[in-house]
Amino acid sequence: MIVYNTTFHIDNDILDATLSYLKKTYIPKAIESGLLHSPCLHKVLHTADNGENYAIQFRTKNIDTLNYWLEKEGKTLHQSLLNLFGSKIAGFTTLLEEINWEI
Repeated sequence: MIVYNTTFHIDNDILDATLSYLKKTYIPKAIESGLLHSPCLHKVLHTADNGENYAIQFRTKNIDTLNYWLEKEGKTLHQSLLNLFGSKIAGFTTLLEEINWEI
């Protein structure tokens, strides 16, 4: 299982609008195809003078599925976020592989 995590820094002046968009549009559209699932939205407990940080995580079965989603849907979805909020939002992605910790 792959965890697809994107952490965003959001400027204070667009925080409410961005969170609303993430909750009402971005996350529902990301899971619509069924390729990504189990979304989680987290506030990063680190404050910055000019904004706040949030992370969105999705699970997907493997890297190939994630790459397919990124090509077919993800790029467009990310671009819509940039079109709406421009340079007032910045993000980076981390891919995590879930490991069974039980012996």
